[in-house]
Amino acid sequence: MYEKLIPDMIVESVHKVDLNLLKKKGITNLVLDIDNTLLPKKAKFLDEDTVEWLERAKNEGFKICLVSNNTKKRVNELKEKTGIPGIAWAIKPRKGAFKKALKLLGAKPHETALIGDQIFTDILGGKRVGLYTILVKPLSDEELAWTKIMRRAEKIILKRIEGYEN
Repeated sequence: MYEKLIPDMIVESVHKVDLNLLKKKGITNLVLDIDNTLLPKKAKFLDEDTVEWLERAKNEGFKICLVSNNTKKRVNELKEKTGIPGIAWAIKPRKGAFKKALKLLGAKPHETALIGDQIFTDILGGKRVGLYTILVKPLSDEELAWTKIMRRAEKIILKRIEGYEN
């Protein structure tokens, strides 16, 4: 079980994800968390750099799907602004939303990377369906009380990963 909590890659932000490296690994699909991965929890709009990153990923041939535990309203706002399909109320780390994302993308797990900011929702959920997992640092300290508690447990896991610096 512990190995399902260890991301395959850890980077500062989505902007630091090496898309060429992912292509070399045969990854052509991205499943992206929204809150604190693409934009801070309370933010309504993506910043220009993130919009450009998403466009670059699409232009390089990546198919993208948003998967969030947040509301349909929140996900729909981003779907409309980006043209990227999305799944709300994902109940991560349960498998259902990840499987739905794979179906929407027409993708196989080994061709897909999950990018998210939480170990116990994003990374665990992605690993449970066989995705390549990438952990990014959260964009904001503003989080739900439960998430703040889980961050403490994440720190224990991250300290065990060789080379990780907080």
